[in-house]
Amino acid sequence: MREEMPRAVTTICNALQEQIEHGLLPPGSKLPAERKLSEVFNTTRITLREALVQLEAQGLIYREERRGWFISPPRLAYDLMRRSHFHAMVQAQGRVPATQVISARLQPAPAVICGLLQLPALSSVIKICRTRRIDERLVLYVEHYLNPDYFPQILELDLNQSLTELYASHYEIHYGQVRFEMVPTALPVEAAGALKVSIGSPGLRIARVNHDQRGRLIDCDLEYWRHDAIHVSAVVGDC
Repeated sequence: MREEMPRAVTTICNALQEQIEHGLLPPGSKLPAERKLSEVFNTTRITLREALVQLEAQGLIYREERRGWFISPPRLAYDLMRRSHFHAMVQAQGRVPATQVISARLQPAPAVICGLLQLPALSSVIKICRTRRIDERLVLYVEHYLNPDYFPQILELDLNQSLTELYASHYEIHYGQVRFEMVPTALPVEAAGALKVSIGSPGLRIARVNHDQRGRLIDCDLEYWRHDAIHVSAVVGDC
């Protein structure tokens, strides 16, 4: 039995991958229930689940709690060198973006945020938590931390829109230098809950520390992406 299971898993993976690559299982479509798939492949639920988990790790399928398994859509191209915000980036690739605010408030700054924004101890920050969708699929949970000195009354504005555009239109603030830090991660409780996936699901954490056109540290973003939602690139010219 121990020798047969790896072969069965490989067979299932190959069969489903072939169906996906040939368009018989199109992006966004739902796979049959695990019980039905077990019958199709004449295997156990344990073996089938191992195959599905492997395909999920490859980014070919994804699972939503209480909804089942789906074929992953194409990844979004995330170009670090382009000056673009989420909505513009998604729309430029022919897809439909959406943003929803979960919470927004003034609060004491966590120590890590004090470090990123070079704030003194016991400083306050504006924390905005949002989810973002591509073609109605939840792909991103982000925590924005803003230095309140630069954004008076921002909590009174519509925070479902692009913060980049809001900064420009209401505060005449534009992004200057941006520092990125990226690391694969297991999605923490808040991110997993917002994205409706299991705690500990694989993700990509992107920290953005943002200066404005005058060189001031104005905010930082902690982005938690589904691991199959984006591919990151950067083209750097000659020095």
